[in-house]
Amino acid sequence: MTGHELVAHIGAVLLDSIWQCALVGLETSVALLGLRRARPQTRYIAACAGLLMCLLWPAVQLIARLRGDGSGASGMPVLVQMLPGAGGAGAEGWQGFLQAHLAWVVVGWAACAAALGLRLVLGMVWVSRAAHTHRVDAHWNARLATMASQFGITREVRLRVVDTLASPITAGWWRPVVLVPASLLSGMSPQLLEALLAHELAHVRRFDYLVNLAQSMIETILFYHPVVWWLSHRIRVEREQIADDIAARQLGEPRRLALALSELERLQFSTHHLAQAANGGDLMSRIKRLVRPDTPASNWKAAVPAIALAVASLVGCAQTAVAGQGTGDAATSGHTTRAIANFASCAKPVYPKEALQARKTGTVTLGFLVGIDGAVRDSNVKQSSGDTSLDEAARLAIAKCTFSPAKAGGKPVEEWAQVQYVWSLD
Repeated sequence: MTGHELVAHIGAVLLDSIWQCALVGLETSVALLGLRRARPQTRYIAACAGLLMCLLWPAVQLIARLRGDGSGASGMPVLVQMLPGAGGAGAEGWQGFLQAHLAWVVVGWAACAAALGLRLVLGMVWVSRAAHTHRVDAHWNARLATMASQFGITREVRLRVVDTLASPITAGWWRPVVLVPASLLSGMSPQLLEALLAHELAHVRRFDYLVNLAQSMIETILFYHPVVWWLSHRIRVEREQIADDIAARQLGEPRRLALALSELERLQFSTHHLAQAANGGDLMSRIKRLVRPDTPASNWKAAVPAIALAVASLVGCAQTAVAGQGTGDAATSGHTTRAIANFASCAKPVYPKEALQARKTGTVTLGFLVGIDGAVRDSNVKQSSGDTSLDEAARLAIAKCTFSPAKAGGKPVEEWAQVQYVWSLD
């Protein structure tokens, strides 16, 4: 597979992920609506499943394209087939435009993802350095170890004091570390600080750092889709509520944790994407929830109809997409991948001298046959520009282009394609 083909496949998957993630977001919102009275743990699982589906669906499609499977190897993104007029006279215009700019789509995506990935790595480096360079408070380090034992945590949990933080944060999964602001040690009562540390230990016990790291990676890859950010936000909100519940049960005093959070609200918050922080989520809603618990949660079975609808819609849309990829010339000829133009090889069409002097203009639509070697073997005029010299100049221009040939079963095959040349004097 050539680099040009790889870029074309990645670009097509990126375009298709727009409607795929939108559909996943719609169905997840339906499921969450049905689970609005359920426990936070249940909503957390539903949101995690939605976010994971946003990544897996495009990933599976990309693998299918790279393998040349019939289920995912159609050359044109399904998004184009869903656009108005995609099946009519304007189809080639949309397809030609997107096909010509897929490389720029991929380059832009790669540059932004690399920048966000660098930011993620720098955050991990900062946490690692903070765990090794900031000072240790012996008393609170021992107290945290005792609390970790009470939570049933067998791993060593370290505590470090950081001057520049405004809220405790937790990072790491094998050797977790809790970073505590120096202002809390001096300005908050020991009972309230213990409540905040209990919240952080709840994250450690649940290995939330790993899930949050996976979230950050998905956000880096699918940064362009608002559904991904919405789902990730919902996951963090539900996760904070789960940690609140665990800490409150362990302390036996939900109001103490609520008071600790209210004291924390007075500080200047700082958010770290990799770390689990006590100030995560809507702080006031968490305080109200601890002070005035909701009525008993409904059974998870109440959400079964919504979940069933979501699964049925996803499966139906996936089947529709596959069926749509089988339409058109590629399906008729049994192709699994379309021919892709190497535009660097296409010389600019030469305006015929006679037509230029007569100020002739028009649009010619050509059909052309791409051979197994990527060369244009034949061409014909499907719709004339109204001037034979312009039509013939277009045929000469397309004959000079080379293509990555269409493939069936991984082998090159001949394929007819279509293109428009617009002759204009502007």
